[in-house]
Amino acid sequence: MNPVDPTLPAVPVPVAAAKVPQHLGVILDGNRRWAQDQQLPPQEIYRAGAAKVPKFLSWCEQASVPVVSLWALSRDNLQRDPQEVLPLLDVIVETLQDMSAQHPWRLRIIGRLEMLPDTVASRLHEVQEATSGALGLVANIAIAYDGRADIATAARQLLALGLPAHCDIDVLERLLAERLSTAGLPDLDLLIRTSGELRTSGFLLWQTAQAELYFTATPWPEIQESNLLQALAAYRERHRRYGK
Repeated sequence: MNPVDPTLPAVPVPVAAAKVPQHLGVILDGNRRWAQDQQLPPQEIYRAGAAKVPKFLSWCEQASVPVVSLWALSRDNLQRDPQEVLPLLDVIVETLQDMSAQHPWRLRIIGRLEMLPDTVASRLHEVQEATSGALGLVANIAIAYDGRADIATAARQLLALGLPAHCDIDVLERLLAERLSTAGLPDLDLLIRTSGELRTSGFLLWQTAQAELYFTATPWPEIQESNLLQALAAYRERHRRYGK
């Protein structure tokens, strides 16, 4: 079976409430490739992608998905030309600030924020604090994120505890999970990647161990509710046996 959806349904596919992912992850890919045909300046490219974020979260909310993790910027992306990265960071912050003012969502910022300019990191912390008491959908926004670094950071915290060498593996796994950036939230049930790339690139590496994978050729700026509904319909049809 081709994991990329070649076509979209003419009519949105209803998703059974009994089998909705409790945690959905999305790798927002394809902004720059999409922009090659649009002839847009970098900041406008990212504004087009950013404008889809609140729409997508609203669609998730309507589909009763309680937790969504969006990979907006990887740690490796920070190696790009600063003239591209800094405008992108501005767009991300402005979008999150608007979302915090307009929607009852809890916005959690995950990633290596210490790698960002101090003013950007400070504004992101302010967004997180401002929405910490929100009772709606939980949205993890991954910025300067790397899955291995997430696990390594948790492991470093475990080492500081001075646990005995014979500590039970199940206990170690639980303690490590409690120190990941998504601590307190369920692991991913479904991971979507846009723009046709067929890899996870290490996004939420630990948390996607049992996740179903869904790839769409649609670039992120062109994503529509029908893409999400088709992914949820595909998830509903899969049989998750967990090795049984």
